Amino acid sequence: MLPIYFDFNATTPLDAGVRAAMEPMQDLAWGNPSSVHQVGRIARAALDEARYRMGSLWKCKPSEVVFTGGGTESNNLALFGTARLLRSKGTHLITSPVEHHAVLHAVEHLERHEGFEVTRLPVDRHGRVDPEDVRRSLRSDTILVSVMAANNELGTLQPVEQIGSLCQEAGVVFHTDAVQAFGKCAFMDIHQFQADLVSVCAHKFHGPKGAGALFIRSPLQPRPTQVGGGHENERRAGTENLPAIVGLVEAFARFVPEPVFARDPLLASTERLATAAAALPGVTLRGHPTERLANTIAFSVTGTDSIALMAALDLKGICASSGSACSAGSLEPSHVLRALGVPREEATALVRFSLGRTSTEEEVDRVIAVLPEVIQRVRRGSRSGA
Repeated sequence: MLPIYFDFNATTPLDAGVRAAMEPMQDLAWGNPSSVHQVGRIARAALDEARYRMGSLWKCKPSEVVFTGGGTESNNLALFGTARLLRSKGTHLITSPVEHHAVLHAVEHLERHEGFEVTRLPVDRHGRVDPEDVRRSLRSDTILVSVMAANNELGTLQPVEQIGSLCQEAGVVFHTDAVQAFGKCAFMDIHQFQADLVSVCAHKFHGPKGAGALFIRSPLQPRPTQVGGGHENERRAGTENLPAIVGLVEAFARFVPEPVFARDPLLASTERLATAAAALPGVTLRGHPTERLANTIAFSVTGTDSIALMAALDLKGICASSGSACSAGSLEPSHVLRALGVPREEATALVRFSLGRTSTEEEVDRVIAVLPEVIQRVRRGSRSGA
């Protein structure tokens, strides 16, 4: 029996059509886009076409599209590059404690090693930021605010449009990590986030790993975090990974304007999972009940821990997550749940199911059927090992 893959927030399989679009880049446009000879010019033309196509999809200037190596690099470039660029105007940064570690660790570095001051906004019990807290935290020396569009662990949606509008009024740069939003939420254009900087990652919507992008609203020019060449209009040094870039753009065109994560069927499935989980003793649903990604449901389980739960689910052929895939294998409690005020023992027992386009009702039925047994077995093992 094939495994049940309920971990689409971690990564998605590469779409066959996207792979087909990438293949000519290996065979026909394999040159270095920076080379001036005819082989390099073919690659340069393909790169320029990809940038213009993404600009058309985003409804922005092609020059506002910067291709990166993924979501983490996009976040790092936005935060490090902007903070260092605007340091002469101020050193105050604002973020939330539920951000992905690609954001949290970047601001921690700026705080510890580069003299910046960071305000970490409170979140409510669902993990949402109150825009009024952003307003109250803005100061004359605030230069950058970073709040994610959708939380990767809980699926909670943030009011980024309101936050972005507040930042615009105050003349403060706003960045949003929208990695989890693309392909899951309605998309009109890149400006809907009301952000100056927007991070994108291809493998979250059936594109290739190792490909991402950063929208940078003109005329902002963050300082590069990679140096050694004038690539990406001197914003990101390094020879462009043309097949991955073409794959990113193709995946975006196929799966974002009409979200590949279809809301209605996925919401019905995750609500079924939520109802079944909430009926079990010691299980608490986490995240916002309505303002969340339709494909995501998360809960904590008392008397257990995430690693044991993931292992027990895996033995049943179920691929789930304890939250951020980048933290897999860690015994540390979920930083997101801790920010919500969840006790440490419950924050170490988070389960996230994130469904995708291939998820079926039969798979949901199987998970619902085995979940009580899995939790009981892990609890018995925890008590016997105590």
